[in-house]
Amino acid sequence: MPWSTAFDDPVRVGKRKLLTLQDAADYIMQLPEAAQHETHWQTAIETLINAAETGGGWVMFARIAMLRALNAGGRSG
Repeated sequence: MPWSTAFDDPVRVGKRKLLTLQDAADYIMQLPEAAQHETHWQTAIETLINAAETGGGWVMFARIAMLRALNAGGRSG
C-alpha cells in the first residue's frame, strides 16, 4: 500500500488532522529525536511501516498506535 493510504478516521493532533500514513510519519519525524526514540513512538513507527508494506488491518493498528503515542503524555516508555 502507498504511504498516501488514508486512515479510516483522521488522527487529530490539536486542530491538525493526520489523514494518511505519510502525514503520521511526517509528524513523528518532526518530533525531537529523543522523543522519536521513546517506546510508544517506536511502536507507532513500526506499525506505520507495516501498514505501508502490508495494508489491511495494519492501517487500523497504525492509527491506534498513533493515538496511544499521542496520549502517552508524561508517561515513560
